[in-house]
Amino acid sequence: MDAASVEPRAGRRWLLVLQALFAFFNGARVLTYLPQIWAIESSGQSGQHSLLTWLTWLGANVTMALWLYEQNGRRVDPAAALSIANAAMCLLTVLVILRYRL
Repeated sequence: MDAASVEPRAGRRWLLVLQALFAFFNGARVLTYLPQIWAIESSGQSGQHSLLTWLTWLGANVTMALWLYEQNGRRVDPAAALSIANAAMCLLTVLVILRYRL
């Protein structure tokens, strides 16, 4: 085997590992919003949570989902779906924060 035939397989393997790690960590991130939401709900206080931070994360996730959608020929791929799920959780957190501030 020459170096040219080994390199594409190693690169492909790396992309598969990267894809799996992306799916794992971004899927896990969707679940990590729940303790924050629960903390606000159970205490009835949202003062310790930055609305600006959550709105920024919401915007980042929405724009990432849109960017992935456009880059993928206007199709929702798994990465875009994860970004949408994270955006939904950020929106839910924002709404819970606002519920106790308004």
